[in-house]
Amino acid sequence: MLSPVTPYFDAGGITVYHGDCLQILPALPPASVDFVLTDPPYLVNYKGRWGGGRRTLAGDRSPSWLRPAFAEVWRVMKDNTFAVSFYGWPHADLFLSAWKEIGFRPVSHLAFVKNVWGFGRFTRGRHETAYLLARGRPAVPAWVTSDTIRWEREAHAWHPNQKPVASLIPLLWAFAPPGGLVLDPFMGSGSTLRAAKDVGCRAVGIEVERRYCERAARRMAQGVLFPHPRPREESTQGELF
Repeated sequence: MLSPVTPYFDAGGITVYHGDCLQILPALPPASVDFVLTDPPYLVNYKGRWGGGRRTLAGDRSPSWLRPAFAEVWRVMKDNTFAVSFYGWPHADLFLSAWKEIGFRPVSHLAFVKNVWGFGRFTRGRHETAYLLARGRPAVPAWVTSDTIRWEREAHAWHPNQKPVASLIPLLWAFAPPGGLVLDPFMGSGSTLRAAKDVGCRAVGIEVERRYCERAARRMAQGVLFPHPRPREESTQGELF
């Protein structure tokens, strides 16, 4: 589709690559991506019970990948476009410094408020956060979402940090052009790609673990049962309060 690297899955405008994004991203052409929506490792050495064992997620120990990966993300983005990236709040300084060194401008901060409480020590977690980053000077979106977005846990999850598709759709409405190309270089089980397909965008995802590529491919092979047409005017459909 976009790269000489052989895709793991490629159909209906959705492409999945299995491999390290530091090796796959350089094969993508420059200035080809309209919007980036990604959930990279948080650098917290997370070890959750998943699939019967306790394993650290790939890339969650060291920040060595952070700047080179997002430098490649910058390269493949078109001028005057947006990226939304989740991040690990204990290391917000590392993420922000890397993004700013590359040239990204933080232009908003997003909070996803969950319908269930998680475990915690000093407080019990009930939200996740992401930054809205700008490359250049993108125009104000025609449809504006709130910076607080509902997060309803999905009944079926295949990845320990899987994001709900419904929480990602307002971001695509706001920041991805109709039919545009969306990139997720830390794809996991493919929630970004599923959301892109449901709103009528093309998408490219990269994932280092084969088992999640297989799950994403299965999700992408399913048709769009409930399409999500874009709102026709400015509103705050994604707001929580």
